[in-house]
Parts: sequence; structure tokens; C-alpha cells
Amino acid sequence: MLAGKSVPAKTIEVCKKCTYSEIGKAVEAANDYDTVLVRKGTYKEVNILIDKPLVLKGENYPVIDGELKGEIITITSDDVTVDGLFIINVGTSYTVDYAAVRVIKSKNFLIQNLVLEKLFFGIYLEKSENGRVYHNNIIGDAEEEYNSGNGIQLWYSKNIEIEQNIISHVRDGIYLEFADDCIIKNNISSNNVRYGLHFMFSNNDIYSNNTFENNGAGVAVMFSKEIKMYNNVFRDNWGSAAYGMLLKEINDSEIMGNTFQENTVGINIEGSNRITYSNNDFIRNGWAIKSRGACYANLFTENNFLYNSFDLSYNSKLNDNKFEKNYWSNYAGYDLDKDGIGDVPYRPVKLFSYVVNRTPEAIILLRSLFTDIIDFSEKVSPVFTPDNLLDIQPKMKQIVHDRN
Repeated sequence: MLAGKSVPAKTIEVCKKCTYSEIGKAVEAANDYDTVLVRKGTYKEVNILIDKPLVLKGENYPVIDGELKGEIITITSDDVTVDGLFIINVGTSYTVDYAAVRVIKSKNFLIQNLVLEKLFFGIYLEKSENGRVYHNNIIGDAEEEYNSGNGIQLWYSKNIEIEQNIISHVRDGIYLEFADDCIIKNNISSNNVRYGLHFMFSNNDIYSNNTFENNGAGVAVMFSKEIKMYNNVFRDNWGSAAYGMLLKEINDSEIMGNTFQENTVGINIEGSNRITYSNNDFIRNGWAIKSRGACYANLFTENNFLYNSFDLSYNSKLNDNKFEKNYWSNYAGYDLDKDGIGDVPYRPVKLFSYVVNRTPEAIILLRSLFTDIIDFSEKVSPVFTPDNLLDIQPKMKQIVHDRN
């Protein structure tokens, strides 16, 4: 009998004077689990297809210039690593979502240490699973939604880890649609046209320790359930329709340890139920929280509401949510028994916020004596705001949160 012998993996070099001067040709010639090592230089190539398990690695960030002709790298195999490349000039189309790197129906992939510039879509994962997108720098030049793509996009994918990426000037920094059991952590998504992070129909995901700054709006989480949102920073998302985070039709989730600072709206909530909001800081926002209705059985506990123009806005007289043991910088009660809890319940919804909801132009009266008078009258005898919306145990001192 003849014993079978596996062929050892080898390294194929690509450079101007090497046997292979084109990356695509080297990939075609490689065997399974080989390494294609691209030496420093500029390679004008497009439609590089990786249809076998291998490592495509750049040395000193070689440049792949797509010359705006289309997609640059497409991966259709399991067990592929792409590492250390500088990719520019992805093609733009109104009918095809060209990407710098696309992964299709693949498992166990690693996309890391890439620099992507002048792109349409950056990294696009399609029907793939058990992969990692790590430590990439994605810089677009998007100015309008209609002619720009997303930095990192997941579509019908699961068990993906997205970590330590820097994404800016694209449409959505990170976009998930039908993407379950994913982890998104330690990313910086800023200066994007629409959202820093956008969820649609994605469940059981965790995003933590990310920064979303100066986007059209920070994060939108829509039509999803069992999402865990921990220790993120939502900052400087300003504009007439901007917010740190939008929740729409979200259920059974946790929002803990986050910082919402200087946004037009910290969290805009609509049709979202059974969510725990705890240990968050709302600092100098226009509205810390806007509840648009159909929000039930939510718990707000041990949050800091610090110097917001409005801590809470409701557009309904009904309340099925619970507020307890939060710190409110506008609270003017007393603590005679010195237990750290205010002896008088705090009513966070002001009548003037109700007026502004109905008549936005009234915001010009925000700092006037008129607002103090109507807010005091509503506090004495609630008519327009939910009479059972109270924090019956307001904290007397700001809560110190451990972000570790």
C-alpha cells in the first residue's frame, strides 16, 4: 500500500522582481494553506479571488490600488486570513455594493491590520460565520447617504467579532442586518454621515467599550432583541434629528455603564420593552431620554442625570416604567435621616418638555421665568405628565460608577 503524504505549506512572494508580480496570479498558483507574502510596493489590481484556505499577508503595507474599477478582494473559502494591506480606490456603483474586502459564505476567517481608503464599502461579510475583523483603519470620504457605503457590514452572518477598528467618514460605521451572536468591542466610529453603529433584525449581540462620536447619529438599534450594550461612549452627536442612541422595537435587553455626553438626545426610545438601564451617565445633553411611547416594563436605576436641559421627555400620560435610585442634578429635595436617599420623590418629566414636544419653537423660552412657573405648577398638580412617573428613592449624591 502507498501511504498518502500531505504537501507542506509554502510561502509565495509577490514583488516586481519575484516570480509572481501580481497578487491575483500568486493566489491562483497557491495551494491550500499556503502564505502569499506581498512585498512593499503598489499593485494595481482588482477582483482578486481567494477560493482556497490561505494567508494573504502584506509586508510594510503594500498598496493595492483598484483604480475605481470594482471590488478588490473577494473571499469564498473557509480558513482565510488577510493581514497588513493598504487598499485604495474601490469602485463605486449604484447597482453593486463593491467592497475593499468581501467575505461570502465563509467560516473561520481573520481580516486584520488593513488600512482602507477611498472606498465604497469597506469590509462586507455575507452569509459568513465564526470570523474576526480586527484592528483595521477604515477612512472614507462620504458626504451623502445615497452615494456612499458602510465601513463594516454584516448581512446574514453570525458569531463575528469586530474589535479595535477605527472607522470614519462612511455612511454607517458598522452595519448589522440579520447578524446574530456577534461581539463588537473597543472600536472608534466617528464623523460618519448616518450612524456610528446600526443594527437591524439582529439578536443576542453584545457591543461594549466603543466610542461613537460626532456622527449624524450615534447608534440605531432596531427590530432586535436580547442586545447587551455595555460601557460605550456616545458623544457630540448633534443635529435636529441626532441622538446618542435610537431604540426602536427593542426587547429584553441591557444598557449598562454607558456615557451619553453632549448629544441632542441621549437615548430616543420607541416601542421598546423590558430593558434595564443602569449605571449610565447622561451629561449635558439636550434631552437625556426621549420616550416616544409604547415602552413598557423598563427599569431605570442608579443612573446619573447631570445638567441636561431635559432629563426625561414623555409624549403620553401613561407610564409602565420604573425609575428608582437615580441621581438627578436638578433634584432639590432633602435627606433628614441621612441615608443618602431623598425624602421627597423626584418628578423628572417637566411640563415645559411636554410643551416643546408639541411646539418645538417654544424651546427659545427654555431659560425664561415662564418655564419655571409652568414646571412648578405641574409639579404641584400633574395634569399633562404621567402622575405616577416618579423616582421615589432619588440619590442625594452623584453615583460613582466602576467602568472596569
